[in-house]
Amino acid sequence: MSTAPLIDLEFAPAAVDVKPLDGGGMVLSSPMPLLPFADSLGDHLRRWANEAPDRVFLAERAADGGWRQVTYGETLGHVEAVAQALLDRNLDAARPVMILSDNGIDHALLSLGCMHVGIPVAPVSPAYSLMSQDHERLRHIFGVIAPQLVYTANGAMFAKALAALDLKGVELVVSTDPPEDLEATPFSSLLATDPGDAVAEAHGRVGPDTVAKILFTSGSTGMPKGVINTQRMMCSNQQAIAQVWPFLDEKPPIIVDWLPWNHTFGGNHNFNMVLRNGGTLYVDAGKPAPGLIDKTISNLREIAPTLYFNVPRGFDFVIPALEADAGLRETFFSRLDLVFYAAAALPQPLWDRLEKLSIETTGKRVRMVSAWGATETSPLVTSVHFFIDRPGVIGLPAPGSELKMVPNGDKLEMRVRGPNVTPAYWKDEALTKAAFDEDGFYCIGDAGKLADDADPAKGVVFDGRTAEDFKLMSGTWVHVGALRIAAIGAAAPAIQDAVVTGHDREDVGLLVFPNPAACLGLCPDAPKDTPPDQLINRPEVRDHIREGLRQHNAANPGNSTRIAKALVLAAPPSIDANEITDKGYINQRAVLDRRADAVEKLYGGGDPDVIDID
Repeated sequence: MSTAPLIDLEFAPAAVDVKPLDGGGMVLSSPMPLLPFADSLGDHLRRWANEAPDRVFLAERAADGGWRQVTYGETLGHVEAVAQALLDRNLDAARPVMILSDNGIDHALLSLGCMHVGIPVAPVSPAYSLMSQDHERLRHIFGVIAPQLVYTANGAMFAKALAALDLKGVELVVSTDPPEDLEATPFSSLLATDPGDAVAEAHGRVGPDTVAKILFTSGSTGMPKGVINTQRMMCSNQQAIAQVWPFLDEKPPIIVDWLPWNHTFGGNHNFNMVLRNGGTLYVDAGKPAPGLIDKTISNLREIAPTLYFNVPRGFDFVIPALEADAGLRETFFSRLDLVFYAAAALPQPLWDRLEKLSIETTGKRVRMVSAWGATETSPLVTSVHFFIDRPGVIGLPAPGSELKMVPNGDKLEMRVRGPNVTPAYWKDEALTKAAFDEDGFYCIGDAGKLADDADPAKGVVFDGRTAEDFKLMSGTWVHVGALRIAAIGAAAPAIQDAVVTGHDREDVGLLVFPNPAACLGLCPDAPKDTPPDQLINRPEVRDHIREGLRQHNAANPGNSTRIAKALVLAAPPSIDANEITDKGYINQRAVLDRRADAVEKLYGGGDPDVIDID
């Protein structure tokens, strides 16, 4: 472990109350009471429009390559104009607005305008429109929401998806390029509306129980579910975060962020954190994908964040760029206080490389932290607000949240209760009833354990999804989450993600999604345009994966932790088949179902594509 000093940052003390349960398990909670919080996000917007009207709230790249910016004062004026335009259309709590496009200023103004006057907003993953071939999920969500207004930033870009929807009686609003065959209202006309008394009256009726958003889950076990997010959920969650991260009150955050607002990480945790604390959000149009990552790097080369949020797949792309570019490193770390990862565990090699870069650039270790939660918890339940020296710890319960840990097989299943938890799924009473236990705790489906049984204040460790773990033929449990991360780390950087196999088999196997850029780097004489199916069969790639997994096996010889074989897949995970979310999280169950033939090939014996580890 490095002895370099940590960047100085004020955290709340690490403390937890533990209440044992009859029959095993416990309930964890923060000894710090949740302090009063705002009635609505609109209260935060009005505060900063009054206290810092000229401070930039949102910025995005303009067509000329510069930044389009809106201040807090301008944002409030735009939001009230949009709110009036929506009220003029007789939209209300029963008539949500549906947003199809990526993050952007107009997207934010429409969303805030809806919530300002009690109209639910339903942002939908753009991947369901732009990457999908059948638009099945988009049509499902459209049917559940039944919107009377649908917005997209670019009408022509979304024309194919819009054609898949029955838009009879539905107003289409676009910022640019209306589709040729559909009538569309320019978003600028909403901004040109003069707000009247109706806006103030409607905003006065918005309170903690008002439905603010309907966020859709990734649908790991079926079609996406619509999760009601109330003002109470979001505002209480931001208050809890501010109490464990008191530095937010002293230093308004500046972030450069791509994480999609249709997900709770980007849309609730990050966006709302900036709004609650009077910060500035630079909308990053890049993504952790070949070609798109260049936009992210360009933004980070120009804008120095104080906090940086990403998912492991994102760090997989950003870290090599930081390693290769001294100027980028200087800007990136120049005022960076904290690095935050979530949505999946960060492999140890990525952690080590990022820490090394921080020390080389600043002489200090940047704080690296995580949290845990779900769409249904808006999102944070536990937070790391203390020093950790490796990934895996997801923190301690934030003020207001109760974390119940109950025995489930040989694990402890985590359940949640608090003001940040959803009251229901949208229009689905049966699903709502099934989601809560007899004590009113939401059953999230994840497992956890104490990092140190003798000292609970050292935090909770994520212990995988209870539904993902399986038994080998020997009856031994395989803990998928931990093994997946270990395998990715062992063969770094060649493996971008992996799915663990072996249910009712004699041994554990691995389906590997390769990191194309890293695999190409292992093959210095390979042409840059080498097709994926050829690249993954190069001896340099296969030998690297085999040797890394052999070293893992030497340190983990047990039947449930030893990986016997691996198969590298040429075809990337499919979003249509729900194998991956647009945040880059792999759906273990969906991959195994869709690629059953690959699993059979892995265990069939004698196939030259299979890498035998021993």
